[in-house]
Amino acid sequence: MEGYCVKCKSKRDIKDANEVTMKNGRKAMKGKCPECGTGMFRILGKA
Repeated sequence: MEGYCVKCKSKRDIKDANEVTMKNGRKAMKGKCPECGTGMFRILGKA
C-alpha cells in the first residue's frame, strides 16, 4: 500500500501497514514511513 509521507514530502510504501476503522466507519491504512519512521495514514475508499 502506498501513502504520502508529510516529512519526506513524497509517496512511499507504508511499512507495517494495518487496516483500521475510523469513528465514522470508513476504512484506513496506518503504518510507518520506511525512510524516516514517521507515522503514515491513508484513507481508503468506501467499499
